Amino acid sequence: MEYKDYYSVLGVERDASKADIKHAYRRLARKYHPDVSKESDAEGKFKEVGEAYDVLFDPEKRDSYDQLGANWKSGQSFKPPPGWSGQSSSGGFGADDGVNDFFSSLFGQDGSRRGGGFQSGFRGTDRQATVEVSLEYLYAGNSIEVSLDNTERRADGRLINKPKRLKISLPKGLTDGQSFRLKGQGNPGSNNGAAGDLYLTLKLRPHSLFQVTGKDVQCKLTIAPFEAVLGAEKSVATLGGHVTVKIPVGSPTGTKLRLKGRGLYDGDHYVTLVIDVPRETSEAERKLYQSLADLKDQNDEAA
Repeated sequence: MEYKDYYSVLGVERDASKADIKHAYRRLARKYHPDVSKESDAEGKFKEVGEAYDVLFDPEKRDSYDQLGANWKSGQSFKPPPGWSGQSSSGGFGADDGVNDFFSSLFGQDGSRRGGGFQSGFRGTDRQATVEVSLEYLYAGNSIEVSLDNTERRADGRLINKPKRLKISLPKGLTDGQSFRLKGQGNPGSNNGAAGDLYLTLKLRPHSLFQVTGKDVQCKLTIAPFEAVLGAEKSVATLGGHVTVKIPVGSPTGTKLRLKGRGLYDGDHYVTLVIDVPRETSEAERKLYQSLADLKDQNDEAA
């Protein structure tokens, strides 16, 4: 193997720090990456830059490389130290996990190499979408159908948009605003690379009766003044059907009644009492209210 000046390949000084080496590598990898570079020898330079980074970023390999002395001179044979295969034990840019993150952020791929060479398959980028369902539908646990404007890669490598319908079973316990992943349903990869993933965020449609907080459901129940004073039994709508609740004697407005396990999944249903003060009353009703007012005044004076 002919000697290569890896410092020159990366364009750094021989006393360059690890940070300098990483910065130089990222700049050149971005420049020569075959997916974005228009240079004719981009793949070869990309491999060369990766090889240089693989040696210089690893302290042990760099030390062995620096100790070759006269073999640094161009044209002389390069004799690697024992056990050095010219690549990291992980088979590529394994010296720094951040490099894989770097490629992932740039190209939506894993950025790795196989057997010390350039990996031709690149993972597709992930997608995000929102799926809107009714509260009753979510409670019933039915599967849903989602229509997506999907991107597909043709045999010639060109990308086309093609509508796609997916039938989805929502994960149990999923509530408003939460997301879940559909593996392999994202954008297609290149060069036989795996497709990305699809992340769906659940959105509940507004409901005429109920409000939802996490797994708990809330509603309001309007009662008459005499029901609040004397107590009563009332029918209340829940996701699982109507149930009868007992109004405690002397319940003020804002009193919350808990119906355990009547919410979403293992959540609860809370009923908030609202006392309905009549705007119009008959003559007989006014006389009764006046009698109550007089009785209260008498009780207050006696006290």
